[in-house]
Formats: sequence, structure tokens, C-alpha cells
Amino acid sequence: MNIQPTQIDAYKLIHDGVLTLARAEQAGMRIDVEYCERKKTHLTRKIARIEANLSKTDLVKQWKKINRQNFNMDSNDQLGKILYDVMEIKPPKTTKSGKGSTDEDTLSQIDLPELKDILRIRKLRKVRDTYLDAFVREQVNGWLHPFFNLHTVRTFRSSSSDPNFQNIPKRDKEAMNICRRAIFPRKGHQLIEVDFSGLEVSIAACYHKDPTMMKYLKDPHSDMHGDMAAQIFCIDDFDKQKHPEHKFLRGATKNSFVFPQFYGDYYANNAQGFCSSWLHLPLGRWKPGTGPDMPGKTKLSDHMISKGIKSYQDFEDHMKKIEKDFWGRRFYVYQKWKDLWVEAYQKKGFFDMYTGFRCSGIMRKNEVINYPVQGAAFHCLLWSFIQLDKILVGRYRSRLIGQIHDAVILDVHPDELEEVAYIIKKVTCRDLPEAWNWICVPLDVDADLCPVDGSWNMKESYKLPGV
Repeated sequence: MNIQPTQIDAYKLIHDGVLTLARAEQAGMRIDVEYCERKKTHLTRKIARIEANLSKTDLVKQWKKINRQNFNMDSNDQLGKILYDVMEIKPPKTTKSGKGSTDEDTLSQIDLPELKDILRIRKLRKVRDTYLDAFVREQVNGWLHPFFNLHTVRTFRSSSSDPNFQNIPKRDKEAMNICRRAIFPRKGHQLIEVDFSGLEVSIAACYHKDPTMMKYLKDPHSDMHGDMAAQIFCIDDFDKQKHPEHKFLRGATKNSFVFPQFYGDYYANNAQGFCSSWLHLPLGRWKPGTGPDMPGKTKLSDHMISKGIKSYQDFEDHMKKIEKDFWGRRFYVYQKWKDLWVEAYQKKGFFDMYTGFRCSGIMRKNEVINYPVQGAAFHCLLWSFIQLDKILVGRYRSRLIGQIHDAVILDVHPDELEEVAYIIKKVTCRDLPEAWNWICVPLDVDADLCPVDGSWNMKESYKLPGV
């Protein structure tokens, strides 16, 4: 019988999850220790070359003169003083105390070659010292057995340690390829990574049931990110299939506006994120012939200027109107749910997730809205992980070896690939909604497959069978 889980069910999910994840930890994954050591040496040499070139620049010479000490690249206070006090660069973003920010996103917006070198050195150091070094330190006879914890996160989500398998780079392609190149399946096997598509958006819809969102999730021909891109960039004939330039803008909209808005961000941050991370447009006046390509061999700045948006400030003002329409018209019911959900928490001091877990204590508004979604979305993954483990252990050579919040990683024998792929699709997309009847939107998963004996960075898209 379909029921909404209770706190007893929540305990059982954690209990079974701990045992299942322990089996995944025990199974482990192969690590190429020789590659890690070789790559660490290579990165050390590369970092030294960049540092040598950097030491000859005017920025570093000024740095040493002002601070009267050796150049400390890791000192953000010293860097901020040089950039904003000495060089009098207008900070793209400020901290709560009013000082110019020195986070990675802000520094990447400043057109200064020395900063690009500093950011690159910091990235390469992190890859070497945080990831590759941890792989070598934690491996036992060429095998990694990372821990997956269910008791450390307030949202009842998982975490990972020794090493942190969930923190391996994914967005930065260079860092991702360097790190994932070290991880392999058992000999004669292949890795498959399966992740829920837009899981947190789907689970949020199960809470707020906004009719516009429900339509987007249930109608395969609708495109929320495409619609928003068309609105933001004033494109009447938006077509991501026909124009790759429109597809790029859709991706920018998804990552710089839609998802950040769902997580409580606001228009000014969205505008900065667009310009710095995707559009490469300055925070001042926009010049013709700049920004990403548009259909017809024009540039985005030309198109936006023709629509009356001629500068960053114009764009920020435009994004303010977009945000107002987003919550005031497009997702009005979603906004109403957020208000009611926060109000109920303020009266009771707690809220219950649809998976039976209770969150209590002092929380910010965004936490009150995001925690039930984040937690319940992970519990969908955990439930699926447990069911897959029950099916595979003792009957298949394929094994679960890890998870990253909304994704599972399996070590699969080639002879079992098609059957295991069918089982994954059935458990995640059919069995899960049948077990939890509060899931009122369709769920879907995407998969990436590595070749036999191939490393994790060799993955390519793989189509799972229908159920």
C-alpha cells in the first residue's frame, strides 16, 4: 500500500542505508597510484613555471614593496589591498563589510593577466594537494575505500570522507579530467555513472505543486530553461535545436538564473554570474562586437544594445524585472508555498520532510525552503541505492561503489551491462514513485558509461533502456 513515510520509516532508511553504503565502501575502486605520483610531479613543475613568470610582473613587485615581505599568493587581504587600494580597481563585488571581494568569481571578472596566473596556480595546487595527494594517502594496495556518511549533514543528506569522493571536481573540465583519470573499475569491468535528471526541481514540485512547474515537468515538449533564456535575452524565435548559440544561452540561463533563483539567490547576483561566467561582458558599458556569438554572425552585445540594454546596469535593471515576473506571475503558486512554509516553521520551530525526517532549530529563510527539498531528493537516491544493492549482491558480478547526492556509480561487468542498466532504470523511475506516492511528477535518469578497463574521465553518454 502506498503511504507517506513516517519517522520510523525514516530511521529504517538510514539504518539500511548505512549497511548498504558500507558494502559500497568495502567494494572500493581501483586507483592508479603511479599516475597520481607522476601527475603531482608534473603539476609541481607547471606551478613553478607560472610562479617564476608571475614574480617578474609589476603586480608582484608592487606587492613585495608595499608589504615588505615575500610574495604571499594565498593572502587575500594583501591581494585586495593591492587591487582595490593601490591600483584603485573598482571591485566587481563587495563583501558584507564593504571591502572588495577576492573570491574566485570576483577575481575572474577583473581583466588582469596576473590574476589569471594566480587563479590557475591556486587551482593546480588544489588538484595536486587536495585530490591527488588524498588519493595516494588513502589508497591501500591500489584501492580506494572512501567513507559515505549519513550522520553529519543537517538536511539528512550524505557526506563523504577519506577521501571526499563527493568533492572530486566536476564543473572544471581540466581538474575533472586530471582527477577522474586516476579512478578505474575492476579489471575487465567498466564504470557507469547514473544521475537523476533535475531531481531537486522535481522534488520541490512535489511540495509546492505549482501548476506551471508541473506542466514543465510533465510535458516533454516544454522547456523551462529555453523559455527563460528567450525572455532574458529578448529572443522572439528561440530555437535551441536550430541554433547552437541559443543552446549556449539556455545553459547560461539554467545555471546563472533558474537554479540560483530556486535556491534563494537574487537578480543582482544573477546578472553578475551571467556576465562573468558565461557572457564575458564587462560590468560597465557594453561595446558592440563583444560577448558570445548569435545567429547571423553577430555578437550578443549587438543584439542586446538593439533591445535597449546597453550596459551592465541596464542588464541588472532588466534582470530585476525578470525576477519580479518569475515569482509574481510565472511561478506564483511556488512563491506562495514558500511564504506559507516559512510561516509554518516560524510558528512550530520545525518542519517534516515528505520522507519522514524532521528538521528543527534555528534556520535562515533559505534553509527552511531548501532543506526539505535537498533532503528528500537525496533520500530518493538512497532508497534507490538500497534497492539496487539488494538486487545485485549475491546474484551479479556488478557492484555499487559510490554515490554523489543524486548520482550512483557502479562497477559493471560487460556481460551484465544491459540487464543492470534495465534494473537501474526500473528501480529509479518506476519502483521509487510506486513506493512513495507523494512523488507526483515523472522521474528520469541520465547515464554515462566508460569503456572496459577505462578510467572515470573516459565516460560517454549512454542511453538506458525503457521500462
